[in-house]
Formats: sequence, C-alpha cells, structure tokens
Amino acid sequence: MSPLGIRSARSSRRLAVLALALASAGAVLLPATSGTAAAGAPVQANPHPGYARTVSGQLVKVDTTRHNTPVHPTVATHPQLDHMGSTIPAHEPAARSAARPAVAPDSVPQLPGIDVSAYQGNLDWAGIAPNIDFSYAKASEGTYYTNPDFYNQYVGPYDQGLIRGAYHFANPNDSSGSAQADYFVDNGGGWSSDGQTLPGMLDIEYNPYGSECYGLSGSQMTSWIWDFANEYASRTGVYPVIYSTTDWWNTCTSDDTNFADYDPLFIANYAASGGGTLPPGWGYYTFWQYADSGSEPGDQDVFNGPYSQLQVLARNG
Repeated sequence: MSPLGIRSARSSRRLAVLALALASAGAVLLPATSGTAAAGAPVQANPHPGYARTVSGQLVKVDTTRHNTPVHPTVATHPQLDHMGSTIPAHEPAARSAARPAVAPDSVPQLPGIDVSAYQGNLDWAGIAPNIDFSYAKASEGTYYTNPDFYNQYVGPYDQGLIRGAYHFANPNDSSGSAQADYFVDNGGGWSSDGQTLPGMLDIEYNPYGSECYGLSGSQMTSWIWDFANEYASRTGVYPVIYSTTDWWNTCTSDDTNFADYDPLFIANYAASGGGTLPPGWGYYTFWQYADSGSEPGDQDVFNGPYSQLQVLARNG
C-alpha cells in the first residue's frame, strides 16, 4: 500500500475509534492539566472487583498478597529526564551502536507508535497522528513526580482518535510496588474499556540514581513487581504492560516466568531484529521499542499485531 493509502486507512480507523470513544465518553475520566487526577474526581473503579483480565483476556482472581520489600529512598534529582529507555545506553553497549534493526514502522503487522515524556514537552498531535497508530505517555515516577505535560501527551492523542496509554517510571528504592501502583492510578494511569485506552504500563529498568537493581535481590525485585502488577490489576481490572530490557530483567529479577501469563511485554532492544531474545517466559512481545529517536517525537515503537488486536487490548485489557 502506498504511503497515501496507509495514511487514509489510518484516518478511517481513527474516525471509527473516535466515534466509539465519544459514544462511551461518560466512562472516560481525563486528568487535570497539571498531569494529576482532577481534584475531587473519582478514579474509575475496577469493573469486576477482585478480578482482572490477563494478557490472554482471561478474567482471573487477583492475588492480594503484598510483600515488605526494603525501601531506601534517594533524592530523585532529575525525574523529568527519566523515561522509557533513558538508562539503557549507559548499561548496554549495543544500544549505543549506530546499527539499528531494519524495521519498517508502516508495515503490517508491525503498527507504528511512540512513547513520550516531559522531555518532549507539549506536542502537535494533529501533525503526529497521521503517522502512528498508538502512543504511551509518562504519567508518574515513584510517589513524588507527575509529568507536567501529561495532559497534552495523553488527551492530545485521544482527541486525534489515536489509541493511547500511560506509563509509570518505577523507583523501587522509593516505596513499595503497591504504593507506586496506587500513585500511578491516582495520577492519570487508570484504565477504561473505551477502545482507545491501553492498559497502564510499568517501566522497570536500570536505576538512574544508583545501583542498577535498586539494592534489591532478585527475589525481592520479583516481589516488588508482583505487588505493583497485582495492585494495578486490583484497582483497574486489567494487568499492566511491563516494559524492560532482557539484560536488566535477567540481572535484577529471579526470572519468574509467570509474569508472561498475566502481563503484556513491551521489550526494549535497539540492536537486535525482532526484539531479540526475550525475558524468560514470554514467547513473543506485544510492543517493541526499537529506537530511541526517529521520524516522530520520542522513542520509536511497534505493536506486534494487526490494528484489530490493538483495539482488543484497548477494550478488554
């Protein structure tokens, strides 16, 4: 299909998505312009309390177990610079290489998308939307930071008919996994089955403020991630997407393969075709961040499937 034909097809899809979203607009809660939840506005509750949908769409009972993982708060001196993949070049030499995989963002089934943060500031989504199918925006970090540009980066794509999502930059030094999941949900990271909102995402990568594994053992880190995932699932009714690199995951967790049964994988790999070797348990990626710059703002991503499947993820989690 020609570039013009691709843009036309995307435009038609977005009009259909926007019509669906408008039809269910009463269920959509938007954040305040500060990037935090609107004062006094309730956060949409889990539509099926006690249960949540997994990556396969199965409705399962949420584990209520929570762990007391060690907390050693550090001063976050540059949260506005922390974003998906910001720590990777310092730890993975291949990510600094000029070589990049041969990815054609316009090809099917690799649907093009981007992820952004305060680093990009306010964006012209009317100009960006014809070239992508989805976006993720940073909402929060730890329990101390919210993205001041979140309204533009979250509502802007929505207004253009794009499928969008929010993500949380984890700092396990700061507080428990469940506390950070609550902070994320309360500050823009919630989810609604409107066909235009992707499940919230946990960005868990190298520590930008100290030791790469945040001073936690592999089992402690695994417990922290489960606490985040289960609390998010309990609050929203859907398990979060998990973003990481295979190197960080293998270095800092206990290689628990059970996450693959619950959480979609957003793999970061700038040097290997097809996302490279994946963390234990996951047989495929749902999203792939293949470059930290490109033709569109922010990091360059693809969704591993047709547009109809992306819509399913936005409707059912």
